[in-house]
Amino acid sequence: MAIEIKVPSVGESITEVTLVKWIKKGGDWVERDEVIAELESEKATFEINAEQAGILNTIAAEGDTLKIGDIACSIDTEAARPAGKAEEVPVAKAAPADTAPTSSPAAPKAVPTDDVKATPVAAAIIADKKVDVKSVTPSGSNGRIVKQDVLEAINNPGRIPGVALFGRNETTQKMSNLRKTVSRRLVEAKNTTAMLTTFNEVDMSAIMDIRAKNKDKFKEVHGVNLGFMSFFTKACCFALQDWPSVNAMIDGENIILHDYVDVSIAVSAPKGLVVPVIRNAESLSMAEIEQKVVELAKKAKENKLTIEEMSGGTFTITNGGVFGSLMSTPIINIPQSAILGMHKIQDRPMAIGGQVVIKPMMYLALSYDHRIVDGRESVSFLVRVKELLENPALLLFGKDPVKSLLEL
Repeated sequence: MAIEIKVPSVGESITEVTLVKWIKKGGDWVERDEVIAELESEKATFEINAEQAGILNTIAAEGDTLKIGDIACSIDTEAARPAGKAEEVPVAKAAPADTAPTSSPAAPKAVPTDDVKATPVAAAIIADKKVDVKSVTPSGSNGRIVKQDVLEAINNPGRIPGVALFGRNETTQKMSNLRKTVSRRLVEAKNTTAMLTTFNEVDMSAIMDIRAKNKDKFKEVHGVNLGFMSFFTKACCFALQDWPSVNAMIDGENIILHDYVDVSIAVSAPKGLVVPVIRNAESLSMAEIEQKVVELAKKAKENKLTIEEMSGGTFTITNGGVFGSLMSTPIINIPQSAILGMHKIQDRPMAIGGQVVIKPMMYLALSYDHRIVDGRESVSFLVRVKELLENPALLLFGKDPVKSLLEL
């Protein structure tokens, strides 16, 4: 009897998926619950498992767009189980003892052969630098190699004589569901929000000192590295409590305010940008934030994020600095009202106390929806984040301990 394997429902708003890859091929024996295919929706990648053991018969092809409920394949459960449980990996056979070893490819000749002509200077350079004469394009009379030809070959290693480095080929690739969704949401964000960006810069000296002094002990105790994301997440959580409109969103003619902070972190995955969410970040410790970041980033790289892990979020943090970006204007992750962009830390001369001092500085960019967030609120939020990052001790209470004591 053959059973049909249909595309499962993966979310209320998702009606179709793309069959990315068959993990098992048609005619293969599959065990129950074994992963047989990889599907991709507009939000995430997920897998199809074999419901019973048997011989797989693929129906849909890789790259096909399938509706929820479509038949992807069938499994013949009455087929005889093969003798081996798994396909044997071919092992290279050793050469018989009485077989003489094959000769290795000849190394590039250090001097020109008899049928290659070269000037004395060119021949001397070829011998001295051990240049393969096959990589040299002769330009002298009667096909003679001159000095300049050898220097060209040395300065452009790997270049095939007479072959252009770049062609004019074009390749067309089908846009994945994830990429189409990212494109649609970015355009929607630009067209439907009154987006502005405000900038500031942060002296990262204090945070870098804390990390340098405590990173080894932190990893020993918590089993995770002490990164910058936990500091920025903590600072944003405190600042969002002071400026709740930055943590809000528009729903029709209403504004929804949140008394919690679900921080979305932008992660570059193999198939595009994904934005998993750290729930209730305001209630997490530094170690818990770092552990969650590592967990979500790992899942993103392995395409194992669930829809629930990428849904929601009240505020987004993106770090273009890991790619070397010095400054950018991040696009709002709708329906949120703001996104914070971190950038590369760079030593710059700063005027402090009338003197020029070299400091590790980072530009911050806050893009916000002006329909919800006023200029005063956006600037004040970013200044508050700057204050907390330059004085990390404030992250313990969210304000100066002395002012807390004096209730100022």
